[in-house]
Amino acid sequence: LLAVSLPMLVIGIIVRLTSPGPVLYWSSRVGRNGELFRMPKFRTMRIDTPEVATHLLEDPDRWLTPVGGALRRLSLDELPQLWSVLSGTMSLVGPRPALFNQQDLVAARAATGVDRLRPGITGWAQINGRDELALADKVALDAAYLERSSLAFDIHILCRTVVPVLTGRGVTR
Repeated sequence: LLAVSLPMLVIGIIVRLTSPGPVLYWSSRVGRNGELFRMPKFRTMRIDTPEVATHLLEDPDRWLTPVGGALRRLSLDELPQLWSVLSGTMSLVGPRPALFNQQDLVAARAATGVDRLRPGITGWAQINGRDELALADKVALDAAYLERSSLAFDIHILCRTVVPVLTGRGVTR
């Protein structure tokens, strides 16, 4: 958190100067064992955006803030989630936390036991498609992570996260 505090400060200032509203957006997410928690992100959408998954919005680009697209493409909007890692509601590696209203994803993860895992900032599904994955494929990758879970596998995932983050590969909005 200390290593990224200066970049986070700069991003926060840019978010604040380029759009009205708070710097952080606190999203209601489904965590371990289906419990809800609040996850911070740098705000990339206008304050009047409906609270649904981005891919469900009609014309999602119209809801983005001036710097929102770049922050999402480079995953810089995710940096405040390090707070969630420190507080114990998230891990560095695990399945990405579902939105509170993504009942299909929550149910599919519960059916495979993936809901027992602490959600992560990055994960096996993240480095194998991110937003481009169909729900069934995402859950299958999350289940594969559950089966292979180990420190070595987590390190492998963290290392493989770098290229998709730097290139924006797999991010649709």
